[in-house]
Amino acid sequence: MRHCNLHCVTTTKKKPPAPWVEKYRPKTIDDIVDQGEVVQVLRECLSGGDLPHLLFYGPPGTGKTSAILAAARQLFGDITRDRVLELNASDERGIQVVRDKVKAFAQLTVSSTRPDGRPCPPYKLVILDEADSMTNAAQAALRRTMERETRTTRFCLICNYVSRIIPPITSRCSKFRFKPLARDNVIKRLREICEAEGVDVGNGEILHQAVDTCEGDLRRALTALQCCQRLLGKITAEGLIEVTGLVPEKLVNEYLSVKNYSELERFIENFLKEAYSAFQLLDQLAMIVVNAGQLTNKQKCTLAVPLLWLTIIHNDQNISVEVSDNEVGAH
Repeated sequence: MRHCNLHCVTTTKKKPPAPWVEKYRPKTIDDIVDQGEVVQVLRECLSGGDLPHLLFYGPPGTGKTSAILAAARQLFGDITRDRVLELNASDERGIQVVRDKVKAFAQLTVSSTRPDGRPCPPYKLVILDEADSMTNAAQAALRRTMERETRTTRFCLICNYVSRIIPPITSRCSKFRFKPLARDNVIKRLREICEAEGVDVGNGEILHQAVDTCEGDLRRALTALQCCQRLLGKITAEGLIEVTGLVPEKLVNEYLSVKNYSELERFIENFLKEAYSAFQLLDQLAMIVVNAGQLTNKQKCTLAVPLLWLTIIHNDQNISVEVSDNEVGAH
């Protein structure tokens, strides 16, 4: 009788590459870039195991979400998943989310010891990212939940514009402003990550362009670099412009050289065919005006302020339209 040996072939599924933003997210608050004052205060809070309600605000890409996630890991250790509820308020910002998810989570009681017997803070943490997108009704409901569940739950609200958070919430939180990151620190961090990934950035000129292109936003710059590397196999100046949606300098100069209405019509027609953002062009024009050495400050204000106001109005209209749609859906 013949015996046949069957060999089992096991194939390991290759994991997709992780986003560099998540792969290199700070593990502890001491890893946060260029926010010394915030880190110092958080370190003191963590040393006592007591955390107040927090409100982090400031420009995007400055470490707000990374800071609270790192603090949560240091507070709760291996039970962080059970103790932390993280919501993106721009997607889940209606009053129903506060009533269902947040309130239900906040009402749960927790122990002051971990499963392995080690001590642990006797409260949970709710992180609401982009909280300035929440409707006023949702913020009012959140304020009531914060009042009632303080004994068992701490809240951390993260936003870009603190003026869009209602006063009853801001008065109950310790506020921390995250300042724009210093240019040298951003470039240093980008270089460290590129070296760890084995990506050639030459003399570093491309890193300076990434910071300029992304207006100092570390997260956006890191994402742009990874997109370039994955799509093109290398990081180039042209690739950065392509993945960030900037209007090429050639088109900007072409607009500035327009002399009459017929030339403007032709430019707009070609511009629309290329599908670039008109408001991105306005942003770049405003920066050109601000940095123009041959203009006086008064001339810069005269030219730049209308451009900036158009962008602000555009952003506010988007927010008001989204809020109105949300409120209509709620009714």
